[in-house]
Amino acid sequence: MEQRGCGAWRERRQWVVFMVALVLFWSGTSAQIRYSISEELREGTVVGNIAKDLGIELSTLKDRRFRIVSGSTEPLFQVNLNNGILYVNRKIDREEVCERSSVCLINLKTVLENPLEIHYVAVEVLDVNDHSPSFPETEKRLEISESVLPGVRFQLQAALDPDSGQYSVQQYKLSHNEHFRLEMKDRGKDAKTPVLNLLKPLDRENTGSHRLLLTAIDGGKPPRSGTIEIIVDVLDVNDNMPVFAKESYTAKLNENSPIGSKVVQVNATDLDEGSNGEVVYSFGNNVNRKLRELFDVDINTGEITVKGRIDFEIEDSYDIDIQASDKGSAPFKTDKSVIVNIVDLNDNAPEIEVTSFSNAIPEDSRPGTTVALISVNDLDSGLNGKVMCSISEGVPFTLTPSLQDNMYSVVTKSPLDREKQSEYDLTIVAKDAGEPSLSSVKTISVVVSDVNDNSPEFSLSPYAFYVTENNHPGTSIFSVSASDRDINENALISYHIPRDSGDENKWASFLNINPENGNILALKSFDFETLKTFKFQVVATDSGTPSQRTNVTVNVYILDQNDNAPVILYPVSANGSAEGVEEIPRNVNAGHLVTKVRAYDADIGYNGWLLFSLQEVTDHSLFALDRYTGQIRTLRSFTETDEAEHKLVILVKDNGNVSLSATASVIIKVVEPKEAFAASDVKSSVKDEEENSVTFYLILTLGSVSTLFLISIVVLIVMQCSKPTDYSSKYLQDANNDGTLCHSIQYRSGDKRYMLVGPRMSIGSTIVPGSNGNTLVLPDHRRRASGEVRS
Repeated sequence: MEQRGCGAWRERRQWVVFMVALVLFWSGTSAQIRYSISEELREGTVVGNIAKDLGIELSTLKDRRFRIVSGSTEPLFQVNLNNGILYVNRKIDREEVCERSSVCLINLKTVLENPLEIHYVAVEVLDVNDHSPSFPETEKRLEISESVLPGVRFQLQAALDPDSGQYSVQQYKLSHNEHFRLEMKDRGKDAKTPVLNLLKPLDRENTGSHRLLLTAIDGGKPPRSGTIEIIVDVLDVNDNMPVFAKESYTAKLNENSPIGSKVVQVNATDLDEGSNGEVVYSFGNNVNRKLRELFDVDINTGEITVKGRIDFEIEDSYDIDIQASDKGSAPFKTDKSVIVNIVDLNDNAPEIEVTSFSNAIPEDSRPGTTVALISVNDLDSGLNGKVMCSISEGVPFTLTPSLQDNMYSVVTKSPLDREKQSEYDLTIVAKDAGEPSLSSVKTISVVVSDVNDNSPEFSLSPYAFYVTENNHPGTSIFSVSASDRDINENALISYHIPRDSGDENKWASFLNINPENGNILALKSFDFETLKTFKFQVVATDSGTPSQRTNVTVNVYILDQNDNAPVILYPVSANGSAEGVEEIPRNVNAGHLVTKVRAYDADIGYNGWLLFSLQEVTDHSLFALDRYTGQIRTLRSFTETDEAEHKLVILVKDNGNVSLSATASVIIKVVEPKEAFAASDVKSSVKDEEENSVTFYLILTLGSVSTLFLISIVVLIVMQCSKPTDYSSKYLQDANNDGTLCHSIQYRSGDKRYMLVGPRMSIGSTIVPGSNGNTLVLPDHRRRASGEVRS
């Protein structure tokens, strides 16, 4: 017995190995891996090396998050990420998983990320003979009339075996009895029904009851069996069986039919009379509990009605055994099979499942990047189960079908821009083709993550700042500001001033910038007379990877302050003091030009506009001073009583808000005409030398100032040409014929022209109210020749 068992086990193992090899060969040709295992294996039993069979490197299993996608229940299989082995996670009962299916396949869906891959693996669960056949009852009582002729068959209750295939019930055996013989009726789907065939007429007077032992045997090795005791009670007289009107009954029934709906009506007749001819209907012995919960049969009419919920997706057809029985003391019973085909209705909406989803996608993702994997399923069949998917319009995403049925990928169809839209709500609609159509909606939110694709932007370009000279070193003089459309680190901006050796940034060494807020500090005090304008570059850099940067040009204009006192150019003595001696003949007339005081102020505008006045004079009736030109003239002729020497102290001051001044002393000696002529000859050479010296310094000063102003004019012209505005300004400076310097600035605003003038004003010019006092409005018409304005 043990040798036979071992031989059977070896034979079974060889068969399993053969089936596994066949399945693996089939899987290789169909591009899908398939394994075969037996049911009831212990937890941890190895199924196969799935990583090797799929061609996946073991080192990438954890990094790519290799996993089996399962539902809410505990998965039947798991994968060891260390060695790629697929193993049994919990004990598998084939009868629980696949019920009575001939082939039990468990389809597994495996997912790898980065990049996303999906593989489908099928595991066939092979049946083992772990159940014995069993009858619903331990004892069955049959009542057979003695008038029943030999050859009459009585259908017995079949044994149930949860196993399938060869391990299901294969044969029945009946204990020896001379009146009965056992036959089997094959009903398909591994269902074999025992039939008791009467061989000899029964004689109640000889034997009133027969006890038979019916044994059901499956096809296992060794086989398993179950028994039931059949008690046959022999009845008297009733010798006719009910006969159905049709050979077969078939009906169609819509699913979800209301309870009480008529399915079909069967009809049977009995030729006997009285109670032996009255027929009643009931379910056959083989009708299980599920069928009894779904259907009901009227005992008197044979009408089959709906008792429970009919669902096509659970079962598409039913085979119902209806038994017709008379009311004789030993009733005859006839069984008839009624086939009920269920008609599918569109009663199931499609189901949408997001099997894999990346809730954030970089904005620089290329079109075609996968965002999510969607699977749809409809339990209906035919057109009712055909599903079409669509995605909401107006979004840069689309659905692309997968090679697997009812699988879709949500991919980008156009470039993304987080700065325009940072999040999308994608509405996926699954709609079947039934009438009326049913649909399901699922919404997923996709966040667009930021990448550093925007450079900082300055609020102005270029910048123009005006700084008053004599500023305090180390204080903030102005600031620049830039913004970045990115977020987080990509929008964190720092500022710096490039310190290259170029001419454009040569003044950057005198500046410092706060890298966080863009405040610019001056490290030195500026002097308008030395530097009137300069420019430099500021660079704004964000903190992204790689970083983006933008530079801007900053133009700085130095504003003049009245920080320079007037300088006396004439008279100047040999020791450098502003003193001089002039001799004039006593016989000169009124209006005679005695001398002229010459002065210069390095400031411009009102700050450089000089006015002359007499601070001290010995005789106010003799001399007069022109307040604009510095000319000293006689007011009248000299008399004999006038003194021979007069001292004049001339005050020269500018027109700044806080005016600065200088003084010069002129001593005028009145001599006789002859002495004057003699003295003039003696002093002519000395005076020529002094005038030449004064003229040299004057020319040198005027040349320096003119050079500075010419440079300023060129810079301003270049800047004004680069601006779109319709105004211009330039610095003009000129030297009066009388030796004083005249500063002026002309510019236009709208339809008016303005001029900042020095010591002379043009006749016909007007002073604008609210101006600094030295701003003149020039009429647009051609101006007349201007005369000097004198006090």
